[in-house]
Amino acid sequence: MENFELIKIWKEQNAKIEKSLAINELLLKELINTKARNTLRSLISLKTAGIIAFILYLMLLAYALVYAVSHYSSAWLYFIISVTAIAIINIKGLADYIKHLTWARRIDYNGTIIDIQRQLSRLQLSIISHAKIMCLQFPFFTTFYLSDSWFPQHVGTGYIIFQILLTGSFIVLSYWLYKNHKPENLSKPWFRNLIAGSGGKSVMKAIEFYRELEAFKNS
Repeated sequence: MENFELIKIWKEQNAKIEKSLAINELLLKELINTKARNTLRSLISLKTAGIIAFILYLMLLAYALVYAVSHYSSAWLYFIISVTAIAIINIKGLADYIKHLTWARRIDYNGTIIDIQRQLSRLQLSIISHAKIMCLQFPFFTTFYLSDSWFPQHVGTGYIIFQILLTGSFIVLSYWLYKNHKPENLSKPWFRNLIAGSGGKSVMKAIEFYRELEAFKNS
């Protein structure tokens, strides 16, 4: 009889403990959700400001292209090709910022931790991909000012060598950055700093919050 009473008491206490742990886990999840929302507010602000900046920048590039094409001569060829490439890459950048803003606003914090982590991971991968593509425009900033009216026939050998080295170095840099924009490098401080300007820092912090929650559940 005593054993029966002890088992009954133990079961009641165990149920209370499980209920208490469930409540604590729910409260912790709400706290993590609040921290994640606050962290992603900076991302939303960044993307909103970035969209405005992209639109203004693309308008400027469009005006420059229209002017160059309407006054076309072979002297404008370097400019037209370079600015067109920059514009195309920045149109992709604008589309990415709109997508990131939409995804950040649509995160369902009422879902499971796994679902929230999946949404944040998708956002993180897209930010890395965005930064990767944006690197491709760098070499074109070293060629838009050239003109066949003076380059290369009216410049010295020294300037030609300088221009080749300048453009070549930016091509190498762009390729290196393109190849190294991958999730495997998220553990490296230089890469985290590199994608921070695209909102990567905010997403990484939000993901870390949910990892802490997972660690609590599994402890």
